[in-house]
Amino acid sequence: MRSFARRVLARRECGRVKWKRLNGLGCPKRPAPGQFSLKADVMRRQLLLVVGFMACSFLGGLAAESLVRGGSASAEPGRVLAPMDTTNGAGLPHDRFQAVIQQISRSVVAVDAVKPASPGASKSDPVEESGSGVIVKFPGTNGVVVVTNYHVVGAASPGKVYVTLSDGRIVQPARIWGDPESDLSLLNIDDTSLPAAELADSARVKRGQWVLAFGSPFGLNQTVTHGIISATDRGQISLGSTIRIKEFLQTDAAINPGSSGGPLVDLDGRVVGINTAIASKSGNNSGVSFSIPANLVKRIGSQLIEKGAVTRGYLGVQLASAIEPAEALRLGLNRVSGALVEIVHPNTPAAAAGFRVGDVVLRIEDVDLRDENHLINVVSALPPGQKVKLTVWRDRKALEVEVVVGDHGGQKVRANKP
Repeated sequence: MRSFARRVLARRECGRVKWKRLNGLGCPKRPAPGQFSLKADVMRRQLLLVVGFMACSFLGGLAAESLVRGGSASAEPGRVLAPMDTTNGAGLPHDRFQAVIQQISRSVVAVDAVKPASPGASKSDPVEESGSGVIVKFPGTNGVVVVTNYHVVGAASPGKVYVTLSDGRIVQPARIWGDPESDLSLLNIDDTSLPAAELADSARVKRGQWVLAFGSPFGLNQTVTHGIISATDRGQISLGSTIRIKEFLQTDAAINPGSSGGPLVDLDGRVVGINTAIASKSGNNSGVSFSIPANLVKRIGSQLIEKGAVTRGYLGVQLASAIEPAEALRLGLNRVSGALVEIVHPNTPAAAAGFRVGDVVLRIEDVDLRDENHLINVVSALPPGQKVKLTVWRDRKALEVEVVVGDHGGQKVRANKP
């Protein structure tokens, strides 16, 4: 402590006009006569150099700023960079974030459910689940609809589901629709005064655009995180045997347990997706999260409300989860794409059309298929009874096969089966 006090005293004394050394603690000795003028000249030259460097830096910064604002800087000859447009998420539009949060927060809810035990579970006790949701409107319904995940609500009855609004009020749904294959549930709230968010056209979502994720992670209601769209049409992920329809938006916005069912929102304040899953070894956010695209929500929701169920087409084949590069080359393909048939089930549309084990389905009508999940999604969206043309790779050449789409309703669910 005494040593620290001596150092402080020394620093104070160093600042005085009178120079002296305090017990060797670091103040310089008084300069000799004539030494002041020499040091002053050196200091003046150093000061001029510093001022010169600062002036150059300042002028360079002004020039760079004028180039960016004026759009006159070019990344390559003849190509001029466009001015930054914050309305489409090209920059860091914090004011835009605030506007979207104020607009959407009133439509974001927390969802709690008491679900019956799953069939075959070792325990028969009810299961409590918490998640999030967003209020939207669907034609043909009274009041509004809360969109959330099926894995949040499950088979819970309306009396066992509790929706906490942004103002703290708790309401219960009059009716529930659910589709486990897409992991979507709709909760009908008979109150027309509740503010509804708009579902966007998710086909227009692009990689790199800004998004906000709303929800109740770990029970913390009205939490907002931000990120970008990392990828679209992401389906090569495993989410259990019941979820077949996977065409997710991938984002790096932080999504954690309790965020399931919350909205993913663009900077126009429209819902582009419903947050549903994360890829993580720890169970918490790792920057890889998945959301159900809004267009799928609209399609599934409309069918549930109009028909009470979702109609899906099917072919009757079991597909490989992926085609390895070596396997693609062995089959004579020059790229990894399409869906590899592993099993053709008897008495199915695929069997009637002559499908064989080892066929690779490359195209359906004019749609080039990325992988097996893409085929499942496309076929599932087709109405039963429709005749479609598929391009199949067989014996190192392409051929066309016509098949009549079957009705998936009532069929036994199999893994990776369109």
